Amino acid sequence: MRLLLVEDDAALAQNLRDHLQQLLYSVDLATDGEIGLFQGQEYDYDAAIIDVGLPKLDGISLIRALREAQRDFPVIILTARDSWQDKVEGLDAGADDYLTKPFHPEELSARLKALIRRSAGKASPVINNGPLSLNSASGEVLLHGQSVNLSGSEYKLLQFLMLHRGEVKSKTVLTEHIYDQDFDLDSNVIEVFIRRLRKKLDPDNSLGLIETLRGQGYRLNKLDDAQGG
Repeated sequence: MRLLLVEDDAALAQNLRDHLQQLLYSVDLATDGEIGLFQGQEYDYDAAIIDVGLPKLDGISLIRALREAQRDFPVIILTARDSWQDKVEGLDAGADDYLTKPFHPEELSARLKALIRRSAGKASPVINNGPLSLNSASGEVLLHGQSVNLSGSEYKLLQFLMLHRGEVKSKTVLTEHIYDQDFDLDSNVIEVFIRRLRKKLDPDNSLGLIETLRGQGYRLNKLDDAQGG
């Protein structure tokens, strides 16, 4: 999952970025509202975390501008403890949730997971696809009820594909959603991770889980409970 974090407090931004990266999120950091607006319009994100009190362009105006530009990814605003006006204005501008400072990073990550699931039409932390299931709360992946050991990058790729099952995703889109913004987007590393996922989840292609569409990308196909036994 790829996140946009717009926060001008360097210490807080680094703390949140470290915490979220430990949870296998890719995090792009913007230190003012203008940079945040550029990144939010230029790149696709799974969610954004936006502080209200930003230099150059305040957080409320940033959220409003993103929504006017038809950027519909979930947004959490960060506000001062006693600033109820910011909460109301932020939600009216198009934010989906808010957190008041100070807060625990664990609360932020829990709300992020819930927002991302809801935006993908999934209320439960468990995503099921036939005999395959992924629990975004525990990080566990099961195939036919048996735990599957995945690397961090393999897990992030599978999670994104399962949230968007049935949809074709290009290598560029997949790379952008599992790596930070400074990663080489021309890398063929996605091919390697797709091959690893196939080997671990569908080695004989009996499920037809991940399909390659030449010149377009990859699609994780929808499976029914009867597939694979």
